[in-house]
Amino acid sequence: MPLNLPDKLPAIEILKRENIFVIDNSRATEQDIRPLKIVILNLMPIKITTETDLIRLLSNTPLQLDIHFMKLKSHTPKNTPIEHMMMFYRDFEDMKDEKFDGMIITGAPVETFDFEDVTYWDEITTIFSWAKTHVTSTLYICWAAQAGLYYHYGIPKYSLPKKMFGVFPHISLMPQLPIFRGFDDAFNIPHSRHTEIRKEDILQNKALTVIAESAQSGVGIVMARNGREFFITGHIEYAPDTLDKEYRRDMGVRNDVEIPVNYYPNDDYHLSPRVTWRAHANLFYSNWINYYVYQETPFDISKIK
Repeated sequence: MPLNLPDKLPAIEILKRENIFVIDNSRATEQDIRPLKIVILNLMPIKITTETDLIRLLSNTPLQLDIHFMKLKSHTPKNTPIEHMMMFYRDFEDMKDEKFDGMIITGAPVETFDFEDVTYWDEITTIFSWAKTHVTSTLYICWAAQAGLYYHYGIPKYSLPKKMFGVFPHISLMPQLPIFRGFDDAFNIPHSRHTEIRKEDILQNKALTVIAESAQSGVGIVMARNGREFFITGHIEYAPDTLDKEYRRDMGVRNDVEIPVNYYPNDDYHLSPRVTWRAHANLFYSNWINYYVYQETPFDISKIK
């Protein structure tokens, strides 16, 4: 089944060139089936890139998905045309009475701030609370994972002595979970962050379960509420060249930038990056949709609670 996307969304043409089957709203209305409603709260600076990354992964499910984009009223993005935001995004205030089968909340470039000092903290915590009763399952990514764990469960974050930057091997601590169905014994996740959460804090909270970790990058994925919440500390959704772009952007500008780990062949940034996480990224998102969104959501979406 294809994804149902807003008409004229830039990601449509990009993904069609990759032979990914997507349809726009005009064509989708001809089909007599209830698609799963997925809402994406995109906090990343370059919205179109993140939209494409996430849609690429969501496209692998055989189920039809109806994709919606949410934005914050209290924050105006600087790196995405206002016309794009007005055409494809809606404020939370305009969506708060709706219910969704799944939600994805992305990272944001604010991790060095204390949570309460983030200008949109009040609005985003309202959304975090809303998601518990209006969404079947929510994925929190990178900064959103740290923020969600702090807001919902009081888990603190800690500054790192240097940026956690690269592609790191992880192991599943609960391989029997449906989210890991089809996974190998080890799988890679890209990370790009200056802060961390610690396993010892999570273990003190019985509502939380660490389900994946890395010897190098620490806690990888935390689960809560039997899969109604997943907190992913890295960026399994990243495109092959995202870390490369970040590295070249920061070279000579920041003094804490090191070459991303396990990314370039022979650590030579003149060579094309080696992609080692894409298959598991596709599998993770397919499993999330199939086992935690589709099988757990009621047919009558108004009955989500």
